[in-house]
Amino acid sequence: MKHILVTGSNGYLGSKFISANSSIYKFKTFSLLGQKLKNVEFDGIDTVLHCAALVHQTKDIPVDSYRRVNTDYPTKLAAVAKGSGVKQFVFISSIAVHGENVDYVDENTICSPTTPYGKSKLEAENLLLAMSDDGFKVSVVRLPMIYGENAPGNIESILRLVKLLPLLPLGNINNNRTFISIQNTCHALSEVIEQRKEGVFLFADDDSISTSKLVGLLSENVGRRVYLVESSFFNYMLKKFMPAIYRKLFGSLIVNSSKSQKKLKLKNPLVISEAFKFIQSL
Repeated sequence: MKHILVTGSNGYLGSKFISANSSIYKFKTFSLLGQKLKNVEFDGIDTVLHCAALVHQTKDIPVDSYRRVNTDYPTKLAAVAKGSGVKQFVFISSIAVHGENVDYVDENTICSPTTPYGKSKLEAENLLLAMSDDGFKVSVVRLPMIYGENAPGNIESILRLVKLLPLLPLGNINNNRTFISIQNTCHALSEVIEQRKEGVFLFADDDSISTSKLVGLLSENVGRRVYLVESSFFNYMLKKFMPAIYRKLFGSLIVNSSKSQKKLKLKNPLVISEAFKFIQSL
């Protein structure tokens, strides 16, 4: 049985991965806020799964804070882990390293981050990958938005609206966005750990979905009838005053992870229509 040290174990991904694999792996957890690196016991640890991060914040956060949490902490942790004989370091990154204005991403897409979050993640990726060698494999995992029961983020916000309002101005949106279910995420991470593959991996659901179809699936799976209408006034106001949200609702972002799946001989266990059946409560 492999022994895995998980950071960010109280966060959504870390807690779900532990819950899904409690019978397969032996887990130890580490808190960046509550513990010091010098006090971490790496004896017997095979893999470090680094999920902890400072993500996009609605309020202003100093750039140094993103770098301290998302770059300095994981690189220091990896250095100590490597010196302690740990064999693998899995770093959870984000497609934000490719920038905010791209509409298609695959493993060959250049990295051009535009936010402090994306820049701090990319800097960490580069520093960590430089540590990789035959005895210490570094695996960087870039993910789009994760969804699942009680998952934070934009899908949760839409789900709240679905439960609250019978009418939404999100009709006939013909964009395409790719997400990844928590089930597919945990499965992919398990394969990275089991195969101890190094390098950069991109994981996502096999299919993309429009915002209108997304709202339809959410309403169907929570048993709510929601009517979708078009509103040029709503579209105009949202684009003018909340452009970031407008891009997420009306823009496209297709994530193609076929190269990473082929490298690991990986098949997603759930298609998007099956995964959405698990989203029934907040």
